[in-house]
Amino acid sequence: MTKASIDLGKVGLWTNILDTLPSSEGNELCAEASSLGFKTIWIPEAVGRDPFVTAMRVLENTADVVVATGIANIYARDAMTMANAQRSVEEAHPGRFLLGLGVSHLHLVEWVRKHDYSKPLTFMRDYLAAMQKARFMAVGPTELPELVLAALGPKMLELAASETAGAHPYFVPPEHTQMAREIMGQDALLYPEQMVVLEEDPSAARAIARQHMTTYAALPNYANNLRRLGYETEEIESLDDRVVDAVIAWGSLEAIKERVKAHFDAGADHVCVQVLTEDSQDVPEGWRRLAPALVG
Repeated sequence: MTKASIDLGKVGLWTNILDTLPSSEGNELCAEASSLGFKTIWIPEAVGRDPFVTAMRVLENTADVVVATGIANIYARDAMTMANAQRSVEEAHPGRFLLGLGVSHLHLVEWVRKHDYSKPLTFMRDYLAAMQKARFMAVGPTELPELVLAALGPKMLELAASETAGAHPYFVPPEHTQMAREIMGQDALLYPEQMVVLEEDPSAARAIARQHMTTYAALPNYANNLRRLGYETEEIESLDDRVVDAVIAWGSLEAIKERVKAHFDAGADHVCVQVLTEDSQDVPEGWRRLAPALVG
């Protein structure tokens, strides 16, 4: 696939706080993010609001925000439903929606949704093929709009490069971005997520980081990816300082800026930053502090 045409800007925001707010407040927050210079808002799908509903609501109530899904779960809807939801949003708001797809995680797919998670790579490959064949008998794009995959390992990265516009890796250090670029080649898009903590005291910063990392580091997809990058199982399970410092950027605005730059130096086309705080109500203030350094 060739480079995508949707303009995300160089640095966007990844956030799950929209599910914690009334819709009207979420709309206002997205509009403020845009006014700060963050063109794109990345939103997840787990056990909250439907991301297509959230995307349409934000797009209809803001002037130029781009919404990207990071990610929409392929086990949450069949391929035709996914493809035609994507087409529907694109028809209503051309060039302002990027679909990111992912296989999610075993506990969410098997334990929560009661689906089979035995072959996620095969399921994704077949799902993408089915999306391309999906019938759409309504006004809208005749061809499937561009999309990206949540990809960590070599095989999923290769699939992302060959069958979609590129990859959206999550919970990754810059060395993964370098690996992903080498695997996917120069034509595929690479949109890594970077978690950040705006705290300069090492103990306090790492405490906030660990508060958010505990769940992620216990998930096989992320733990395996860190092992692939050379981190030991004991380091990952204990959230050793080396692992925390690799995955989470913390410290001054300049330190955060340097970490984002490291992703670009490693081959990223766009970096979406996720602000971590003790209280989610403080996340927007983090955006305001970051804006001059990252998009000012």
